[in-house]
Amino acid sequence: MFKLEKSIEIEQNNDVRCAHGKVAVQGIGMSVYSFYVDGLLIDTGSNSLAEEFQSFFRELPIEQVALTHSHEDHSGNAAWIQQHMGVPIYVHHASIGDCAEDGNYQLYRQALWGQRPAFMAQPFNETLETTSATWDIIATPGHTTDHLSFYNRATGAMFTGDLYIQTKTKVVLDEENVVHTLASLKKLLHYDFEKVYCCHAGYLADGRAKIIEKISYLEELEGEVRKLYDRGYSVDDITKAIFRRDYPITKVSGEQWSSKHIITAFTNQFVQESLR
Repeated sequence: MFKLEKSIEIEQNNDVRCAHGKVAVQGIGMSVYSFYVDGLLIDTGSNSLAEEFQSFFRELPIEQVALTHSHEDHSGNAAWIQQHMGVPIYVHHASIGDCAEDGNYQLYRQALWGQRPAFMAQPFNETLETTSATWDIIATPGHTTDHLSFYNRATGAMFTGDLYIQTKTKVVLDEENVVHTLASLKKLLHYDFEKVYCCHAGYLADGRAKIIEKISYLEELEGEVRKLYDRGYSVDDITKAIFRRDYPITKVSGEQWSSKHIITAFTNQFVQESLR
């Protein structure tokens, strides 16, 4: 039986209260944030941190919940909120059915994030209204097909879920498509924002600059992949040439997390371009 190490820190950045949950199993640690502003809770954290996040929720006059996507580390306490607070929970319309059933995912993810109980969610409209602001609901697929970002028109704050995470992405989930991630990051630049609230990196005062840095990194990476692809390198060979390290999460996850998925997304795009 593995010991789960966990903690939570509460921070205040501008008008946003940020709950920073941390969990670790056998040296593999992850962070996840839940944000509260103007009656709105954005993401609910993981069920493995249920007691920690629930103590945060109890102190807040939560009126509604917005989920950036349905992954278990973002929706893990939605069922508890629904049962104890009875407020509406919104998610991408394509994920309502998945949310209505208990989460089904790999054991290593259960070890980190716990079980995600079923809950009843509602689809977003084009915008969301809180007491002091109108929010744009922005489709930002890439990390998942159901991924959304939220823009507060009144304050100019951008909540990006798992779209950013870090600048130099080295591994991604098998369901992630970095080509779509890159397009979604560029889409955000049409909005007037500087501050970003990321569900794994937390508050980024220079968030717009960080988004631009990530766009540049992915574009440069795409260029490197294209050069090797044009020289006839295979996906495996390109992966080894660009990502020389073996990342522990790749082995632990049975390659569900892997650098190879990044290369595959780019090479699939090159194939599609050649067929046009």
